Amino acid sequence: MTEDLEEGNLIFKTEAFLSYVVLSSWRDSIIVLKSCEKLSPWAENLQIVRRCSESIAWKACANPKGIKWAYTGKPPKVSSPKWNEMKDSSPSRGQQVPPDWWFEDVSILRIDHFVRVITAIKVKGMRFELVGASIMQYATKWLPGLIKEGMGTGMGDEGSNSSNGSSGSSSWKGGLHMVVAGAKDDPPTVQAKDQRMIIESLISIIPPQKDSVSCSFLLRLLRMANMLKVAPALVTELEKRVGMQFEQATLADLLIPSYNKSETLYDVDLVQRLLEHFLVQEQTDSSSPSRQPFPEKHLYEGTQRGNGPNAKMRVARLVDSYLTEVSRDRNLSLTKFQVLAEALPESARTCDDGLYRAIDSYLKAHPTLSEHERKRLCRVMDCQKLSIDACMHAAQNERLPLRIVVQVLFSEQVKINNAIANNTLKEAGESQYQPMISNRKTLLEGTPQSFQEGWTAAKKDINTLKFELESMKAKYLELQNDMENLQRQFDKTSKQKQTSAWTSGWKKLSKLTKMTNIETHDIGSQLPTAADQTRKTPRRWRNSIS
Repeated sequence: MTEDLEEGNLIFKTEAFLSYVVLSSWRDSIIVLKSCEKLSPWAENLQIVRRCSESIAWKACANPKGIKWAYTGKPPKVSSPKWNEMKDSSPSRGQQVPPDWWFEDVSILRIDHFVRVITAIKVKGMRFELVGASIMQYATKWLPGLIKEGMGTGMGDEGSNSSNGSSGSSSWKGGLHMVVAGAKDDPPTVQAKDQRMIIESLISIIPPQKDSVSCSFLLRLLRMANMLKVAPALVTELEKRVGMQFEQATLADLLIPSYNKSETLYDVDLVQRLLEHFLVQEQTDSSSPSRQPFPEKHLYEGTQRGNGPNAKMRVARLVDSYLTEVSRDRNLSLTKFQVLAEALPESARTCDDGLYRAIDSYLKAHPTLSEHERKRLCRVMDCQKLSIDACMHAAQNERLPLRIVVQVLFSEQVKINNAIANNTLKEAGESQYQPMISNRKTLLEGTPQSFQEGWTAAKKDINTLKFELESMKAKYLELQNDMENLQRQFDKTSKQKQTSAWTSGWKKLSKLTKMTNIETHDIGSQLPTAADQTRKTPRRWRNSIS
């Protein structure tokens, strides 16, 4: 079949047909590449896949104004037309060709051929936004569980054009739900392998530029990657990609279930890793100056990276909403909650109302926390960053520790005093240029009603606390006076007891000794008289006898 035998042999004719007919036509190039799925690896060895992929890439990167060939365009709502039923949809002279005209036609290819085409398109210099959009459309078409709204989109076309039977219309219909809910391993395992291969291939060809694909798409892809046990290196790469544009995420995309048999309902560790990647990326962008040799280079990236503080604030609000949602899980440990809440710097939150809401929700779901644990939980919140409504709620919240309630009231009093002082200074400074009445009127008009009511209630609570404090001081002084009087009486009685115990005892002893001396002296003085009397009486008796 070569030219050695005869001119115009089969190989020469096939090569001429492939070069001048197939590769010059957009439609025929895709049809031949689609047909090569059944001829592997012969088509690969004959370089047909490579040549068709380069032809498709060259036509996809052509100027849309010069396109004159037929293309399918955006898919209709029911199903995309099949190739044998496709009508001539070549653009007219006045019709403007959209930049994504080639998405639908390329998305019918098998994943390995799609990767070849996208790689060739990237080499040709296609804009990364368009490459990312084509990847998202391909994933929506071949991964029915990626987007809930697109689960049935284009399934008939894929089923009819599948090559190996693994992506047939019956097996692809609701494939992911079969993977999750199926008890047997035979059909789900085949689908899981196919979908795992698609996810791994798509992760490897996503453009490295920021915002080439949406953050919502990356998070949904990450959810499926965790569910289907994709290679850990690719999952880590995908997590880093999410961290680059984490400020664009939504709460619904972050609520990823925990597939690794964890105790918690949602994968809190995954969100912690995503937040760490975001902070590392922000620190890298802020520390290293952006080197731009040309003004137009990386213009789109520069506009997105210029919002560093705003990005951190959006992430802080997102994390607070996520903590409020996952705090209802009773298996969520206090340490995980605290680590995720304290991961962001203090400058990222200008108001801690969302964090207070999450703390209150956690306290509701965990009523058995000890006093020490509640204080540890509330330590992640700054009472000075709470709004007046949050302060009013916290002052009446019985779940909070008493010390936190006192800090809330004290910080609110300080803020009100500072606000009053600032307004007074402002009015005093502006009174030179306009009347005082207009300033107060504009101040009252510009102040929300909730602020005025909250300020009045807070002032009333503060006055009540002041009155209670003064009454406690008065009671304390009375108790102190009573204590001093009791102390004096006690000292007096103790003195009396000491003097009576010793002095009176010595006095009694001295009296007793004196009395004994006197008695002995009296007895001694009385004894001789008695003797004398005895002596005298006989004399008298003798005298009387004589």
